[in-house]
Amino acid sequence: MKKVLVLEDEENIRSFVVINLKRAGYQTIESGTGEDALAALKENPDVKVALLDIMLPGMDGFEVCRRIRAMDNKIGIIMLTARTQEMDKVTGLMTGADDYVTKPFSPAELTARVDALFRRTGGDEGGTSPDEISDPPFLLNTRNRTLEKDGRLVKLTPAEYSMLKLFMENPGKALSREEILDKVWGKDYFGELKIVDVNIRRLRIKIEDTPQKPKFVNTVWGYGYKWGS
Repeated sequence: MKKVLVLEDEENIRSFVVINLKRAGYQTIESGTGEDALAALKENPDVKVALLDIMLPGMDGFEVCRRIRAMDNKIGIIMLTARTQEMDKVTGLMTGADDYVTKPFSPAELTARVDALFRRTGGDEGGTSPDEISDPPFLLNTRNRTLEKDGRLVKLTPAEYSMLKLFMENPGKALSREEILDKVWGKDYFGELKIVDVNIRRLRIKIEDTPQKPKFVNTVWGYGYKWGS
Protein backbone atom coordinates (compact mmCIF):
# COMPACT_ATOMS: atom_id res chain seq x y z
CA MET A 1 0.00 0.00 0.00
CA LYS A 2 1.23 3.50 -0.89
CA LYS A 3 1.30 5.50 2.34
CA VAL A 4 1.23 9.30 2.57
CA LEU A 5 1.40 11.39 5.75
CA VAL A 6 -0.91 14.43 5.74
CA LEU A 7 -0.03 17.08 8.34
CA GLU A 8 -2.68 19.81 8.32
CA ASP A 9 -4.31 21.40 11.38
CA GLU A 10 -7.42 22.65 9.54
CA GLU A 11 -9.75 19.67 9.49
CA ASN A 12 -11.71 20.69 6.37
CA ILE A 13 -8.53 21.10 4.32
CA ARG A 14 -7.08 17.86 5.69
CA SER A 15 -10.30 16.01 4.79
CA PHE A 16 -10.20 17.45 1.26
CA VAL A 17 -6.61 16.30 0.79
CA VAL A 18 -7.24 12.85 2.31
CA ILE A 19 -10.34 12.17 0.20
CA ASN A 20 -8.54 12.98 -3.04
CA LEU A 21 -5.44 10.98 -2.13
CA LYS A 22 -7.60 7.95 -1.27
CA ARG A 23 -9.35 8.27 -4.63
CA ALA A 24 -5.90 8.19 -6.24
CA GLY A 25 -5.08 4.93 -4.46
CA TYR A 26 -3.10 6.16 -1.45
CA GLN A 27 -3.40 5.17 2.19
CA THR A 28 -3.26 8.28 4.34
CA ILE A 29 -1.91 8.86 7.84
CA GLU A 30 -3.48 12.01 9.30
CA SER A 31 -1.94 14.40 11.82
CA GLY A 32 -3.00 17.79 13.16
CA THR A 33 0.22 18.81 14.91
CA GLY A 34 3.92 18.50 14.20
CA GLU A 35 4.47 16.36 17.27
CA ASP A 36 1.74 13.91 16.21
CA ALA A 37 3.20 13.76 12.69
CA LEU A 38 6.67 12.83 13.92
CA ALA A 39 5.20 10.16 16.20
CA ALA A 40 3.11 8.80 13.30
CA LEU A 41 6.20 8.51 11.10
CA LYS A 42 7.97 6.45 13.74
CA GLU A 43 4.95 4.12 13.87
CA ASN A 44 4.71 3.98 10.05
CA PRO A 45 8.27 3.69 8.70
CA ASP A 46 6.92 2.68 5.27
CA VAL A 47 5.51 6.17 4.58
CA LYS A 48 7.08 7.40 1.33
CA VAL A 49 5.68 10.94 1.02
CA ALA A 50 4.76 13.57 3.62
CA LEU A 51 2.55 16.61 3.00
CA LEU A 52 3.36 19.28 5.58
CA ASP A 53 1.37 22.43 6.21
CA ILE A 54 3.66 25.32 7.12
CA MET A 55 1.35 27.28 9.46
CA LEU A 56 0.72 25.05 12.47
CA PRO A 57 0.15 25.62 16.19
CA GLY A 58 3.33 24.93 18.11
CA MET A 59 5.96 23.28 15.94
CA ASP A 60 5.63 24.68 12.40
CA GLY A 61 6.06 22.79 9.14
CA PHE A 62 9.62 24.01 8.61
CA GLU A 63 10.74 22.46 11.90
CA VAL A 64 8.87 19.22 11.15
CA CYS A 65 10.64 19.09 7.80
CA ARG A 66 14.04 19.57 9.46
CA ARG A 67 13.34 16.80 11.94
CA ILE A 68 12.13 14.39 9.27
CA ARG A 69 15.29 15.00 7.28
CA ALA A 70 17.33 14.26 10.41
CA MET A 71 15.44 10.96 10.73
CA ASP A 72 15.21 9.76 7.12
CA ASN A 73 16.37 11.52 3.96
CA LYS A 74 14.51 9.11 1.68
CA ILE A 75 11.02 10.39 2.49
CA GLY A 76 9.61 12.76 -0.11
CA ILE A 77 8.33 16.03 1.37
CA ILE A 78 5.83 18.50 -0.09
CA MET A 79 5.11 21.72 1.79
CA LEU A 80 1.52 23.03 1.83
CA THR A 81 1.21 26.77 2.30
CA ALA A 82 -1.37 29.51 1.93
CA ARG A 83 1.42 32.04 1.67
CA THR A 84 2.64 33.38 -1.66
CA GLN A 85 5.82 35.11 -0.51
CA GLU A 86 8.90 33.88 -2.33
CA MET A 87 10.87 33.54 0.91
CA ASP A 88 8.47 30.93 2.30
CA LYS A 89 8.97 28.76 -0.77
CA VAL A 90 12.74 29.08 -0.60
CA THR A 91 12.80 28.45 3.15
CA GLY A 92 10.75 25.28 2.74
CA LEU A 93 13.06 23.95 0.05
CA MET A 94 16.22 24.85 1.95
CA THR A 95 14.98 23.02 5.05
CA GLY A 96 14.79 19.85 2.96
CA ALA A 97 11.45 19.82 1.12
CA ASP A 98 11.32 18.40 -2.40
CA ASP A 99 8.37 20.48 -3.56
CA TYR A 100 5.71 22.95 -2.45
CA VAL A 101 2.04 23.50 -3.28
CA THR A 102 0.36 26.86 -2.67
CA LYS A 103 -3.24 26.88 -1.44
CA PRO A 104 -5.77 26.82 -2.95
CA PHE A 105 -4.76 23.87 -5.14
CA SER A 106 -6.78 21.53 -7.34
CA PRO A 107 -7.08 17.78 -6.66
CA ALA A 108 -5.39 17.09 -10.01
CA GLU A 109 -2.41 19.30 -9.15
CA LEU A 110 -1.97 17.75 -5.72
CA THR A 111 -2.19 14.13 -6.86
CA ALA A 112 0.15 14.82 -9.80
CA ARG A 113 2.76 16.22 -7.40
CA VAL A 114 2.37 13.28 -5.01
CA ASP A 115 2.48 10.76 -7.88
CA ALA A 116 5.71 12.23 -9.25
CA LEU A 117 7.40 12.36 -5.86
CA PHE A 118 6.23 8.85 -4.95
CA ARG A 119 7.80 7.50 -8.14
CA ARG A 120 11.11 9.10 -7.21
CA THR A 121 11.11 7.82 -3.65
CA GLY A 122 10.10 4.35 -4.83
CA GLY A 123 13.29 3.88 -6.79
CA ASP A 124 11.64 3.35 -10.18
CA GLU A 125 14.70 3.87 -12.29
CA GLY A 126 13.76 1.81 -15.30
CA GLY A 127 15.72 -1.16 -16.59
CA THR A 128 18.72 0.44 -18.26
CA SER A 129 20.63 2.09 -15.41
CA PRO A 130 23.79 0.48 -14.07
CA ASP A 131 23.90 -0.37 -10.37
CA GLU A 132 26.67 2.17 -9.85
CA ILE A 133 27.86 5.35 -11.50
CA SER A 134 31.44 6.22 -10.65
CA ASP A 135 32.93 9.67 -11.19
CA PRO A 136 35.68 10.16 -8.59
CA PRO A 137 35.43 11.30 -5.88
CA PHE A 138 31.77 10.25 -6.20
CA LEU A 139 30.12 6.84 -6.31
CA LEU A 140 26.37 6.79 -6.91
CA ASN A 141 24.60 3.52 -6.14
CA THR A 142 21.36 3.46 -8.12
CA ARG A 143 20.11 0.27 -6.50
CA ASN A 144 19.96 1.62 -2.96
CA ARG A 145 19.95 5.29 -4.03
CA THR A 146 23.01 6.37 -2.05
CA LEU A 147 25.96 8.66 -2.75
CA GLU A 148 29.49 8.39 -1.44
CA LYS A 149 32.15 11.09 -1.71
CA ASP A 150 35.66 9.90 -0.95
CA GLY A 151 34.08 6.83 0.64
CA ARG A 152 31.84 8.83 2.96
CA LEU A 153 28.06 8.69 2.72
CA VAL A 154 26.33 11.91 1.63
CA LYS A 155 22.66 12.06 2.60
CA LEU A 156 20.43 13.19 -0.28
CA THR A 157 16.74 13.97 -0.51
CA PRO A 158 14.78 12.32 -3.37
CA ALA A 159 15.00 15.47 -5.49
CA GLU A 160 18.73 15.86 -4.86
CA TYR A 161 19.37 12.22 -5.73
CA SER A 162 17.38 12.47 -8.98
CA MET A 163 19.21 15.64 -10.03
CA LEU A 164 22.62 14.20 -9.25
CA LYS A 165 21.83 11.00 -11.14
CA LEU A 166 20.76 13.09 -14.15
CA PHE A 167 24.01 15.07 -14.01
CA MET A 168 26.26 12.04 -13.59
CA GLU A 169 24.57 10.26 -16.48
CA ASN A 170 25.26 13.31 -18.68
CA PRO A 171 28.78 14.51 -17.81
CA GLY A 172 29.77 17.75 -19.53
CA LYS A 173 26.32 18.21 -21.10
CA ALA A 174 24.60 21.55 -20.52
CA LEU A 175 21.12 20.82 -19.17
CA SER A 176 18.53 23.58 -19.30
CA ARG A 177 16.43 24.36 -16.26
CA GLU A 178 13.37 23.20 -18.20
CA GLU A 179 15.01 19.87 -19.00
CA ILE A 180 16.03 19.33 -15.37
CA LEU A 181 12.50 20.21 -14.24
CA ASP A 182 10.96 17.73 -16.72
CA LYS A 183 13.34 14.91 -15.81
CA VAL A 184 13.24 15.33 -12.04
CA TRP A 185 9.78 16.72 -11.27
CA GLY A 186 7.93 15.35 -14.32
CA LYS A 187 6.45 16.89 -17.46
CA ASP A 188 3.13 17.52 -15.71
CA TYR A 189 4.75 19.63 -12.98
CA PHE A 190 2.73 22.77 -12.22
CA GLY A 191 5.40 24.73 -10.36
CA GLU A 192 8.13 27.23 -11.10
CA LEU A 193 11.66 26.94 -12.48
CA LYS A 194 12.99 28.46 -9.26
CA ILE A 195 12.64 25.06 -7.58
CA VAL A 196 15.54 23.86 -9.75
CA ASP A 197 17.83 26.70 -8.62
CA VAL A 198 17.04 26.23 -4.93
CA ASN A 199 17.67 22.48 -5.09
CA ILE A 200 20.94 23.09 -6.95
CA ARG A 201 21.99 25.44 -4.15
CA ARG A 202 21.14 22.77 -1.58
CA LEU A 203 22.94 20.05 -3.53
CA ARG A 204 26.08 22.18 -3.82
CA ILE A 205 26.16 22.68 -0.05
CA LYS A 206 26.27 18.90 0.34
CA ILE A 207 28.73 17.85 -2.36
CA GLU A 208 31.02 20.79 -3.18
CA ASP A 209 34.22 21.51 -1.28
CA THR A 210 33.43 25.22 -1.62
CA PRO A 211 29.76 25.73 -2.59
CA GLN A 212 30.41 29.37 -3.62
CA LYS A 213 33.01 28.12 -6.13
CA PRO A 214 31.52 24.87 -7.45
CA LYS A 215 33.68 22.36 -9.30
CA PHE A 216 31.07 19.69 -9.97
CA VAL A 217 27.67 21.34 -10.59
CA ASN A 218 28.53 24.34 -12.75
CA THR A 219 26.24 27.12 -13.90
CA VAL A 220 25.70 27.65 -17.62
CA TRP A 221 24.71 31.30 -17.51
CA GLY A 222 21.32 32.11 -18.98
CA TYR A 223 20.61 28.44 -19.63
CA GLY A 224 21.02 25.93 -16.82
CA TYR A 225 23.69 23.67 -15.32
CA LYS A 226 26.18 20.97 -16.22
CA TRP A 227 28.26 18.32 -14.46
CA GLY A 228 31.96 19.06 -14.58
CA SER A 229 33.92 21.65 -16.49
